Amino acid sequence: MNEPSLSKEDLVGVLAKKHGITTGPICLLACVEPCLSFQLRSDRSSKQIHLVLEHSQCTHLYHYFLHPSFGQLHVRVQTWFPFSVDVCFNGREWLAHQMDQAGIAYRKRDNCFVWIQNCAQARQLLEQQLHTNWAKLLEGLLQLAHPLYGQITDRMQGLHYYWSASETEYATDILFDKPQNLQPLYRKFIHHALTTFQSADILRFLGNRHAETTGKLHPAFKAQVTTTLKERPEGVRIRHSYNGNSLKAYDKEGSVFRPEVTINHPEQFKVYGPKEGDPKGKKSWRNLRRGVADLYRRAQLSHQALNRYLEALASVTGSIPLRDQAATVTQALFYHGRRYRGLNPLAESDYRLLRAVSRGEFTLNGMRNCDLRALLFKPAKCPLQCRRNSAVVTRQLALLRAHALIKKISHSHRYQLTTQGRQIITALLAACHADVEQLTKIAA
Repeated sequence: MNEPSLSKEDLVGVLAKKHGITTGPICLLACVEPCLSFQLRSDRSSKQIHLVLEHSQCTHLYHYFLHPSFGQLHVRVQTWFPFSVDVCFNGREWLAHQMDQAGIAYRKRDNCFVWIQNCAQARQLLEQQLHTNWAKLLEGLLQLAHPLYGQITDRMQGLHYYWSASETEYATDILFDKPQNLQPLYRKFIHHALTTFQSADILRFLGNRHAETTGKLHPAFKAQVTTTLKERPEGVRIRHSYNGNSLKAYDKEGSVFRPEVTINHPEQFKVYGPKEGDPKGKKSWRNLRRGVADLYRRAQLSHQALNRYLEALASVTGSIPLRDQAATVTQALFYHGRRYRGLNPLAESDYRLLRAVSRGEFTLNGMRNCDLRALLFKPAKCPLQCRRNSAVVTRQLALLRAHALIKKISHSHRYQLTTQGRQIITALLAACHADVEQLTKIAA
């Protein structure tokens, strides 16, 4: 190909449609692209020649197929030693063929299903993909695109391709009947994510253990966490990035909400297992590998990240006016025979309390009296002052519990926000953070 701006996928789609190809090879494209290859380099000091792996450029062959099981995919073969191979296929193309075989009707636009006859059965088909024998699958595709690899590797005993995942994407599609039902919610999601989520929250979503347990960045943390917002042809995209891994969301085709996790650097995650090469050895938590053996764990981690992200966004989905929600917690009430005052989120003490209990690290394990003391008071060396601070927090927990904003975790000294409590507190804090101009526009 001599036109770098031309999309290979668009060209392949045109060719497949023009020639009526429904299965089998579509075309072979040759492109000169960067690569890693071995070169001979001389060393004047030692007067020897060395074999050096370095960056270069060579022709790459793109084999495009319409696979009977996986849909459209391509295998990219490097024509210079070590003949690296890249396989790229899409789980939704795979799902489409699965649903065709299962007799499930659907409507698909681009890489997105806008309607599925039986979503529960389609989900089961997707979960079957996680139990794939990836080595066997990829070896079969290699035979199709690189039939001479056996002649190359047979000369060197024990040499074979090691399959690894350089990039994986895991997404959840939430389908809406009409775009009008998604767009008001999506605007709330975007605003909430931009104004509320902090660096520690993004790390917690992506499974950073220190952020999950403490809600803070580790003192040795050096990387940069960024959030960007872009408008693309497929919809408005918000993206949270950290060390090459990202969590993003789209409003695809106007009626599909798609949060997505992209993993480029798996070593930031953990997998429980033995050392590589010692399958019967002692198991422990180790860095997630790039090899396809850990793809199931990648999917599991990505699914957990999406759940945490969706739970955080769900707190802004309520359609009840803030006045009606706030009325339940800003007025005094009687609870178990005692009178409790109403909350005032504009007062400094109540604002700090609401902000403290809504922190992300308390979502999983809950909060204790000592956790809130560390956030609301300066460290006290005097035992008497520590007891006074503890008593104050005890009364504040009782106040929040009376207003049904928190609940006690059975058989523990921990508390968690209720579903109603998370919605109300998120709404109150969002109102506190909004500037006068924003509120004036909403009131108008």
